[in-house]
Amino acid sequence: MSTPFTTLLAQLAEAPDGSRLAVTDDWTQGRTLFGGLSAAFCALAGTRAAGEGLEGPPPPLRSGQFAFVGPASGPLRLSTEILRRGKSTVFVQADLHGEAGLACRAILTFGAARASAIDDIDLAPPTARPIADCPPLHGPGGGPGFTANFDIRPALEAFSFRPDPANPPATPLRPDLLLWARHKDEAAGAGPAALLALADVPPPAAIRLMKAPAPISTMTWMVDLFEPPPAESDSGWRLLRSSAELTREGYSSQAMALWDETGRPLAIGRQNVAVFG
Repeated sequence: MSTPFTTLLAQLAEAPDGSRLAVTDDWTQGRTLFGGLSAAFCALAGTRAAGEGLEGPPPPLRSGQFAFVGPASGPLRLSTEILRRGKSTVFVQADLHGEAGLACRAILTFGAARASAIDDIDLAPPTARPIADCPPLHGPGGGPGFTANFDIRPALEAFSFRPDPANPPATPLRPDLLLWARHKDEAAGAGPAALLALADVPPPAAIRLMKAPAPISTMTWMVDLFEPPPAESDSGWRLLRSSAELTREGYSSQAMALWDETGRPLAIGRQNVAVFG
């Protein structure tokens, strides 16, 4: 049985820096913790650190830079450090440690809203099939362990991860992914931790260039976060797009974006991925 996302994050509610975290196997990805959960842990710990000493809540999380230094396995613990606290911004370093040492280092930027004469958006979502017309990506027991905690549905017609040698496509597959996804934990909400976990659900888009299965691992991830959707009208579904723009010498650089079901942009980012095999 899967452990709810909110149950895992609740461990940080009262735990001081350095406290041990318990994570169940259903949140793993190969030999390490699912990267989206590592980022979510760091974001939540960083938010708590940014709010220390304040009368109200800290400013919203605007941006995060994550370096996945090593495997997050065995006993896990978090540590945080305030790098700078300004009038409207706070920079926090959050580190997730595993049994082999540092697993993930996050630099988190919190910023209060400010008056501006500029209000512009140029981030329209791509055309996607309605959620009701999209079958699940994985059957029961399919996919990496962590995927059991999410509803994931390809949003493109005739989707496949990689070409079938016995039935090659008429045109080569491009390294682009478009998926609908949401937390199965209905209490996950739309905060930064929940959003980061969802944003990392798709496999790297370079997987569509691979002729056979092989290891693939995120090295660095930069994410800018935008205003969350209103809770009263939020279905929980997110449209996720990732595109590998250059894959060469065993590394892939990909662009990513995420919208809610109404087309509101929620996040945009970049990943650098190690491609083995």
